[in-house]
Amino acid sequence: MGEAPSPEIVFDDFAKVDIRAGIVTRAEPYPEARKPAIKLWIDFGPGLGEKRSSAQIATHYDPADLEGRQVLAVVNFPPRQIGKFLSEVLVLGLPDADGAIVLIEPDQPVPSGGRLS
Repeated sequence: MGEAPSPEIVFDDFAKVDIRAGIVTRAEPYPEARKPAIKLWIDFGPGLGEKRSSAQIATHYDPADLEGRQVLAVVNFPPRQIGKFLSEVLVLGLPDADGAIVLIEPDQPVPSGGRLS
């Protein structure tokens, strides 16, 4: 949204960020969160298994419509306590013109656990 680009990094810096594809297996409203959010359970396949995330995506998404959807997430951040919910991965999205998050997803199905490269 008109921000200047971040400083240049080398490929090794990018390679440290582990971004994987996963399938949402469960989604629930999270009304206790400070900002409107949805609790997600995401299956990243046999290597990583199921991880949880609290995502501020309630403006554009209904929990019932998220199950079965493929998403991308950073899986190597330390877990973060969001209220009473432990968020283990960061689901990726981009802000729309009003700042509400729109999910990033592959435009074709890919294997769960596939790493962005």
